[in-house]
Amino acid sequence: MLGFNDCLALSALTEAEIDAIARHENLTEMVALELGNYLIRQPDGCVIIKGMILDDIAEAESRGRAGRAVVLKATLKHFIDTHPDNPANA
Repeated sequence: MLGFNDCLALSALTEAEIDAIARHENLTEMVALELGNYLIRQPDGCVIIKGMILDDIAEAESRGRAGRAVVLKATLKHFIDTHPDNPANA
């Protein structure tokens, strides 16, 4: 049986990106990993994931969680850098 780390290794996303999806959608990490893997393969999936991370950044900033916002901004930068051919970078 595959565990979270096995599935993460097969994923096109990082653990930080999965965590952002999980928090945004209120999902377990495993379900967020499955959702992220599905979305990353859809024409508008990168746009959706980028939007989730941007929403998480805005929420962290509105709650005064500057450290969390910095982590999420780094997560967003990595996401954009590692998926350069997607429409979310426009």
